[in-house]
Parts: sequence; structure tokens; C-alpha cells
Amino acid sequence: MEYIYEYGLFLAQAITFVAAILLVVGGIVALGQRQKSEQHEGHIEVRDINEKYRHIRDHINHMVAEPALLKAQVKAEKKAEKAKAKAEKKKRGKGSPDDGAQRKRLYVLDFDGDIKASATDNLREEISAVLPQVLKGDELLVRVESPGGMVHGYGLAASQLKRIRDAGVPLTIAVDKVAASGGYMMACVADRIVAAPFAVIGSIGVLAQLPNFHRLLKKHDIDFELFTAGEYKRTLTVFGENTDKGREKFAEELEETHTLFKNFVSANRPAVDIDKVATGEIWYGQDALEVGLVDELQTSDAFVQGRLADWDVFEVKFVQKKNWQEKLGIAAEGALEKAFLRIWQRGQERRNY
Repeated sequence: MEYIYEYGLFLAQAITFVAAILLVVGGIVALGQRQKSEQHEGHIEVRDINEKYRHIRDHINHMVAEPALLKAQVKAEKKAEKAKAKAEKKKRGKGSPDDGAQRKRLYVLDFDGDIKASATDNLREEISAVLPQVLKGDELLVRVESPGGMVHGYGLAASQLKRIRDAGVPLTIAVDKVAASGGYMMACVADRIVAAPFAVIGSIGVLAQLPNFHRLLKKHDIDFELFTAGEYKRTLTVFGENTDKGREKFAEELEETHTLFKNFVSANRPAVDIDKVATGEIWYGQDALEVGLVDELQTSDAFVQGRLADWDVFEVKFVQKKNWQEKLGIAAEGALEKAFLRIWQRGQERRNY
């Protein structure tokens, strides 16, 4: 009887344990399905850049200014703010909102491009959120950083920026590091392009490359079958035997894409000598200014700070909701980075000793 009792207790524990595992797995699967259906959901975040720099200024003043001078300065600022608010209230009472009481606004967006132009999804949401709020005199600044990538991805990104131009809103593109190939396809849409002196600009060309393993397969007596309908459905393949006719057609398609790229740049920047700049070369900021690819040498920071005194500046960002798998991956990546950093620091300490 004691054996039967212990066996029954073990069986009950085993069933409970298995049931708990099934519940956890079921919950994870359900959560994954829900997150999958919500993967494009997110929210818009707006940051007041004027307030950011005001806090920085106040912090520095508290650290370096004389107490008596700081007190007088704070008192004078409060008095000036009250007078300004009173004057604006009086103006609004006398006339319409268009009488100059409303400060202009600059909206700042960021595009950090990869080969697939994945940031286009966020850019689309940000532009859709900002455009309905734009008033007469407001402007947009988009900070573009991208070495280029897939034609269709960057074509869509450029089309998103064109929505701003089509709405009649002045658009400035700022390039601090690189806007090449597809990155420049985006930048050329703007009314004005500003670039840092050593930013990489241009690369108006088209690139395609792929390996071919046909001879390796043939050497090991491995057949590869490819069936297509249409003479040029597949011009070059990775595993099949490529023909001169296929290569010629592929090169012809590259030239057609390059022509589309050149025409797009010419339409948006007609003053540029397209035959001179569309060679696939890159130019650094100063040289890019000389050939007309950019309009001014300036960093995005200088552009923004130049507006802070008279404009309200807002940074707008669309943040996508991350699913649990992405959050787990980010956490694991952060833990690995910290572990490698500790190992490197310990190595440095031993070296120093």
C-alpha cells in the first residue's frame, strides 16, 4: 500500500508538472500570435528640443554662474516671459491667429537606413502624423544617414519625402555622415540639402553582384534544374549555367535602372550636371557643394540650434511595439555586450598591472 501511495503521489506530481509546461507553452504561443498581429502597432513620441536645451543651459548656469548673478538672471527671465505672454494675449484679442503671434515650428525626423531601407515604415508614420499639424511657415528637417541599398526600398522612402514637398511644406535634408546611392535618392527630393564638411555624398550608380556555383556542382556531378516561363524570367542564376545572352540582358536592366536614377536626380535638382555626377563616384561635403549635390556645408546640430531662438523645434519619432522575442533578443544582446566589456576591462587591468 505504501508503494502504491508513493507511486500515485509521483504520478500526480508528474501530471501537474506536464500540465504546467503545457500551460506555459500555450501562453507563449498565444502571446506570439497576438504580438505578430500587432507587430506594426506603435506610438508617436514628440520631444521639445527648445526645452531640452533650456534645461542644459539652466544646469550649466547653476554650476558656473555666481549665485547673485544667477538669481538676477532668473528674475529677469520670468519678468520677460510674463511680458511676452501678456503681449501675445493682447495680440490674439486684437486680431486673427495669423497676425504673427504664433511662432513657427520646425519638425525634426530621423532616417537611419540599412540595405532594405527598413526605416521607411517609421518614416511613413512620422510624416503622416506631422503633415496634418503643419501650419503656414512651418518646416521639416529630415536627418538622413544611409549608404544606400535596394532600389525599390529607397524609391519608396524618397516617395514618402515627396509627400512633404507635394503638401507645399519646405523640406530640408541634413547629412552628417553619409547619404550615398539610395540615401542620395532620398536627399535630392528636398528643397535644400545641408551636409557636414566630410559627409559622404553621391554614388549615383547601380550595383549588382552574385556568386555562381555551377562549376562546383558540375565537378561533383550535381545537377541543377531551373524551369521558367518567359525568355527573361531569370537572366542570371546562382546555381545554373549563365549564358552571354543572360549577362547582356542583366547588364541592360542595370543600365535602365541607372537611367531612372539619373532622371530622378535631374528632375529634383535640375541645376546639377548629371553626366558629371552620375558616375558612381562619391564626394565629400566640400566637393559635393562645388558640383551642386548639396546647397550648404552645415551640421544638423548647427541647423537646429540656429532656429531655437525664434522657432519651436520638435523631434518626432515613431516607436514600434516590440514583441517578446525582440525584447528577449535585445536583453540577450545587452548582456553579451556587458560580458565582453567586463572581459576586455579585466584584460586591460592585468595589462596595466
